[in-house]
Parts: sequence; structure tokens; C-alpha cells
Amino acid sequence: MHRVIAFAAPVSEHGREALRGMAWPGLQSLLRRLPPLGRDDGDEFSLSPPHERVLARALGWHGDDGAWPFAAAQLATLGQDPGAAAWGLLTPAHWHLGTEQLRMTDPADLMLDEATSRLLLDAVEPLFTTEGFAVRWGAPTAWFIAHPSLSHLPCASLDRVIGRNVDRWLPAGAAVRLLRRLQNEVQMLLYTHPLNDQREARGQLPVNSFWLSGCGVHQPAQGVLPTVDDRLRTAALGEDWAAWAKAWQAIDAELPDAGLQRLTLCGERSSITLEVQPRNAWQRLVAHWQRPDVAALLEAL
Repeated sequence: MHRVIAFAAPVSEHGREALRGMAWPGLQSLLRRLPPLGRDDGDEFSLSPPHERVLARALGWHGDDGAWPFAAAQLATLGQDPGAAAWGLLTPAHWHLGTEQLRMTDPADLMLDEATSRLLLDAVEPLFTTEGFAVRWGAPTAWFIAHPSLSHLPCASLDRVIGRNVDRWLPAGAAVRLLRRLQNEVQMLLYTHPLNDQREARGQLPVNSFWLSGCGVHQPAQGVLPTVDDRLRTAALGEDWAAWAKAWQAIDAELPDAGLQRLTLCGERSSITLEVQPRNAWQRLVAHWQRPDVAALLEAL
């Protein structure tokens, strides 16, 4: 069994302070049995966060930073045939204009129901279809578009953008000129849409934009799908480090009895994979008395 723990280590100083104040009995015990197998080093500015890179490689996909076909894979899991088209995940979103930056809130905070989501997609769909895009509805916060231009288009993952300045992550260049224009047209259309007026009257966030990610042509899985544990995600993206520490402690308590053969810990820059290795009696004895520095290991991610 291979488990991938996403957002296991923060990059912000407040998050690191929370990390240093924690105890890790479960993970420390596991580290004695699962020595490091390898690392995937990167930085916090890559389009794909470490947990997505680990997942894509475990599946045997071909691709590059920000260009793994997660949209087509998600479409397939929803029971829809992606065929040979290049798909992108179109996530309805709320962009909040602050004094110095444009920030995207977590799409989950929109609390979109199916009926509202479908009506909003119906409203913006002609903007895409007139430009040759195919459009499909998948879930309240998961719309899909297909177009040849999406086959190798690098886009920042949602997990890079939520709660952050979108300007840093918007794609640039001639290849995305049409998409940027469509985004502007969608924003203008939604700004005056009656559904958004109704949402604001109820104290809900308006849907005023979208985020495109996970572009590419569907690739069948070539490897074993690991289990991705994302219980730290919401707290980390919201920078609620007290909640993050509490969730980590719950995960830590489970680890010794989880029967893991492989564990990958993912920060926002890098990841490290630990795996059960054959060891002789002396190596097992030495490992028993070791006290791995969990905080240092996580801070290096």
C-alpha cells in the first residue's frame, strides 16, 4: 500500500512555527521501518505541486510541469468518455479584488449546487462553443472544455492558486491569448448575471471567473494508483495552522497501524518517498534505537 500525504509541510513561517511545535510519535516510528527511497526536489513556484507530480508519475503519465492530464482523468472517473480530445478542467471561481492583489477563494466556499452550476455553465457555454470548444458539465465545481490548443498547455494547479494572488499564476503568451479573452468575456457576463445578484442577496459569494487546469489528452494508467491523503489541504490553503496541526496529529496517530509499504510526504516544494526495505537483524536493531528528526525532514520539503 502506497499513501501520499499532500501538504505535509508548509512554506510559510507561521506554518513552520506550527510544525516545530509538534510531536510525531507515529511518523517517527514509521521512519525506523521505512528508510528513504528517493526525493523529488522542486520549488514552490512550479505549476504542479509535489503531490500531483508524484501521482502523475505513479500513473505512468507522460507530461511536464503543469501539463498533466488530470482533467481528462477526472472526466473518465465521472463516467464520461474523454476520447482522444485534449481536455481542461474549468473550475468556477470567485476572484476577490483587494487593495493590492486579486485573490481566488476556495471554490468549495461557493457552495454551488448542481442546478445553479448548470445554469451558470449554460450562460457561458456559447462563448466557448462559438470558438470551437466542446463543453461538458461534470460536477458543481468541475466543468470541462476540449480544444486542440489544450493538448500541451501548461497551467497552474488549483492547489497553487487558492488563497493566493492569481496574477502570479495566470498563463501568458500567444498560445493562451484566446483563453485570456474568453476569461475576460466570462467575467463580464457573470458580473451582471441575475444568479449572482441572487447569491449576493443571500450573502453568498458570486461566481465571477474560472480557473483552467489539468490540460491534456487522456492517458490510461500504467501503474498502481496510490492513495492520496488530502486531509491537510483545506487548512494549509487557508493558512489555518492550528487546524493543520490538529489534522496532522490525527494522521500521525494512524500511521503505525496503516500497514504501509510505501509513504510519500509532500510539501509545497519537494517530496520524499519512504519504502519498506529488506534488513538484517543488526539493521533492525540499529533502527529501533534511532530517533529520526521528523521536523527537520518535513522542513526540507
